[in-house]
Amino acid sequence: MTQYGTLRVWAALLTFIGVLAMLAAVAGTIVWAIEVDGFWRTLGVILIGGPVSVFLATFPIALSQALRAIADVGDTVSAR
Repeated sequence: MTQYGTLRVWAALLTFIGVLAMLAAVAGTIVWAIEVDGFWRTLGVILIGGPVSVFLATFPIALSQALRAIADVGDTVSAR
């Protein structure tokens, strides 16, 4: 029986939030690329703005992986 169920629940919630954030970042990048004027600005949005926004949207997923790793380590240590 695990004692770290709360961490795993928060990890699942943060993963869900991270996936939604990534989808919103991709949709926002598409809208942003449509709204700018000019070829070079559109290319800049697609090549610079899009990847940065998607990268920033992945922070909840990284945090959820850290929480899941802490729960795994806790389960391993407490089993001994």
